[in-house]
Amino acid sequence: MKKLWAAVGLLFLLLSIIPVVSAAKELQHKELDYQVIPDEAIRLRILANSDSEKDQDIKHTVRDEVNKVITEWVKDIEDIEEARALINDRLPELEEVVSDTLTKENSDQDFELEYGENISFPAKLYGNYLYPAGEYEAILVTLGEGSGANWWCVLFPPLCFLDFFNGTSVASEDTAEAEEDEEVKVEFFLFKWLGLS
Repeated sequence: MKKLWAAVGLLFLLLSIIPVVSAAKELQHKELDYQVIPDEAIRLRILANSDSEKDQDIKHTVRDEVNKVITEWVKDIEDIEEARALINDRLPELEEVVSDTLTKENSDQDFELEYGENISFPAKLYGNYLYPAGEYEAILVTLGEGSGANWWCVLFPPLCFLDFFNGTSVASEDTAEAEEDEEVKVEFFLFKWLGLS
């Protein structure tokens, strides 16, 4: 009987602690998510020709090549005005990168490349933070018809290690696995303690 009352007490304690821990985690996530994209940022958005596997693969290859080049350009720059000037000056080089990549991929797609402050972006949920739809400063690469799924990231400051297309960060799967393991251990301990395992 004592074990049953102790179990009820422990369960009550756990149920009162969980909302506090959840609220603290949510606040931490919101603070982190809020800082992901600064007010002054330059994005990269790439629109695929279509949603076919081949066109999506081409989009990813173009993304990798363009991102690699621009990240190298801006890696030591801290001032957004300097980043803007550099990108404006080097747009012809960027067009050459896209053109060369399409040639290597044996693609006859045409493309458009533009840079401006009024590039349209859809809304994106990232963790607990919603990035609102709107017009943002960005480089837009439109491949072919541009009717396929898009991919985007923040070029300056360099945040392209985040995958905004999927709405998750690269490290999120490991974090989720770690949280799952922790929950399983707690559950296993309770069953063991109550003699149910």
